[in-house]
Amino acid sequence: MARLLVTLWLGSLALAGVSANITNIFALANRDLPTGNLAGDQYLAISKLRSLAVEFFDHFSNATLEDLTPDLDHYLNGESRIPSAQDVECLADLALLSSDLASSKYWALKMIDSWGLLPSGLLVGNWWNLGNFDECIGTNHAVSSAHSVRGKYCFSKLALSPGSSMLTIKSAVCFPASCSAAHMDTMLRRLFQKLLSVEISSDVSIVDEATCQTSETKSYDGLTIFTIVILSVLGALVGLSTIYDYFFCRDERTMNPVAKAFSARANSRALFRLVDTKANPNVIGCLHGVRCLSFIWVVYCHDYLVFAMSPNINMGYVLTWIDSFFSLIVKHGIYAVDTFFFLSGLLLVVVALRSMDRSGGKLNIPMMYLHRYLRLTPLLAFGILIYMKIMPLLGSGPLQGSASFDDYSSCEDTWYLTLLYVQNVATNRLCISHSWYLAVDMQLYIFAPFLLISLFKWGKKAAAGIVLLMLLLACCLFSIMVINNLSLGSQGDEAMRKLYYATNTRASPYLIGILFGYFLHLNRGKHFKLNRTCVLLGWLVGLSLIATCIFAVYGQNTLPIVEEAFYVTLTRIAWPLALCWVVFACTQGYGGLANSFLSSPLWQPMSKLSYCAYIFHMFIEGLNGGITHTSTYFSDYQVMLQFWSDFGFTMLFSYLMHILIEAPLAGLQGLLLPTKRPSPSEVPVPEAKLAEAKSKADDSWAEEPAEGTSTSTTAEAKSETAPDKNAA
Repeated sequence: MARLLVTLWLGSLALAGVSANITNIFALANRDLPTGNLAGDQYLAISKLRSLAVEFFDHFSNATLEDLTPDLDHYLNGESRIPSAQDVECLADLALLSSDLASSKYWALKMIDSWGLLPSGLLVGNWWNLGNFDECIGTNHAVSSAHSVRGKYCFSKLALSPGSSMLTIKSAVCFPASCSAAHMDTMLRRLFQKLLSVEISSDVSIVDEATCQTSETKSYDGLTIFTIVILSVLGALVGLSTIYDYFFCRDERTMNPVAKAFSARANSRALFRLVDTKANPNVIGCLHGVRCLSFIWVVYCHDYLVFAMSPNINMGYVLTWIDSFFSLIVKHGIYAVDTFFFLSGLLLVVVALRSMDRSGGKLNIPMMYLHRYLRLTPLLAFGILIYMKIMPLLGSGPLQGSASFDDYSSCEDTWYLTLLYVQNVATNRLCISHSWYLAVDMQLYIFAPFLLISLFKWGKKAAAGIVLLMLLLACCLFSIMVINNLSLGSQGDEAMRKLYYATNTRASPYLIGILFGYFLHLNRGKHFKLNRTCVLLGWLVGLSLIATCIFAVYGQNTLPIVEEAFYVTLTRIAWPLALCWVVFACTQGYGGLANSFLSSPLWQPMSKLSYCAYIFHMFIEGLNGGITHTSTYFSDYQVMLQFWSDFGFTMLFSYLMHILIEAPLAGLQGLLLPTKRPSPSEVPVPEAKLAEAKSKADDSWAEEPAEGTSTSTTAEAKSETAPDKNAA
């Protein structure tokens, strides 16, 4: 083991690094920034667009149907197209707008005033101008009792560099709502071609209907109504049960179990109950702190992704930030994912083998799977409903639905794949992008019982087989990268599907967690006496592995594929090995301040909320990013400010969802599918619901932001053999 640690440490120090998904975004800016291209005549030509609204209404002061028709050549050849009702209405509204603009009518001035200008600071990365969203969609000029001219807010795009998706000027435009995006696209295309004297390809979309918004509200569809009704019913049940608990029930032990399952008072009491982890040797108290710190890391890294997609006025600063020492902490937030895989494997083995010892090696595998699925799926299903139907109704802003990681419409096609936990291999359009972790962890969990049986029957021989399996999977990851010349920083879906979302390439931390859990099981109750030198050496090696994984690639944005393959493969093993030492030192009394911090009971409530927080944290980040009305400024401090608000609202919303959905449904599951419970001495912490009726769970999770997203997370199903998030 020592030789392997030293080999990994030295090998990692010699390697250069790899950037995660957030690096893709910033690296694009690095490669595409037109330092020498956007100058001279090109810049002077583009600067003519600074008064785009004035230029537009001056050029189209007497618009005709020909101006609205993209196929102008047909008109020149004597052909014509029968105008649609929308064409006629749009033309009439444009004529009225031009007429009232000439006479300085207030509503017309509002519409032109809401347009965005050419952003100042274009040469340093300010490529957005949001105009004034509320002024545009707030325009509502009554023409008659049956018709009014309302504002329609859209983004226009003009590429600064051919083939670049990043270097595109995005400026707000405001048209009458009767005009379609196609009308706007046609007119702006001709205006740009006149002002810039360039031919814009018809394949390039200048205005997309997906970026357009009006003040008109859509009527609720059936699924939206269903979601609101079922949430309301759950809220009513929680409210009534809480009132019954608070005013009419004097003894909690005699309370109706169904009412207790829905009581916010009972569930909150269990959630915020702090337990002394030192009182029970079966509890690994430091795992609460490890889990919570990793989740905080995930949320923080995802906030950088939101900022990367936001209208920053200083995107050019990213070119220096991406090379900074601090950026490595953000780019390598992917190791939080490996932390949760490690915790999943560790807790599964520790709890399951203890149960198998009591039952003589029996393992009810179907019941394990059932408990696991029922534990994870209800909250995930509600998350999908809320994401599809409730999130679009919340907030208002020019970036709503775009400053996030997902497309609401993707869930309409792939929601069932998410509930089957196969979305990481079955589609590239993930419904809730960070749910890929749930799929990988579920697939590993399906395979895990066979490893548990092997460990129970063949002991160390089976452990040696798991080590060999882990090494083979590591070689598989290395081979995929080298043979296919596939980098984690590659653009497109292939790298994410084969390297990031693939179960086989994510298995190493999980298997190391299983092996370490087996080690703890064999040595339960045993105290290892280590001298000060061994303890110091252990911490040096552990911290060196952590530092190497994060900082070894400082100053190197790209690596030869072989070096990158070595780095990715070895760090995926080195990181969980470092965690093995941290957990071992804390459980054996060699953790010092680290153990005091990680084992603090104050982490317990957040740890119990971790699954809810995992599901909904990106909802909060996407919502807060979408309601941005003005350009933002990118800096580490600004991201930190955003992080605290996102994190705070995430925890508040997670508590609400825990009380409303997670705790009641988990309590009902415990009543409908009761399991044989361990003796009281083996259950150090009751779950935040019906402690006597609930199945166990390990809320370990991770993000990946986002990185495909880089930055997601998962939870262990509760069962007699599934790990308990409070026990080890």
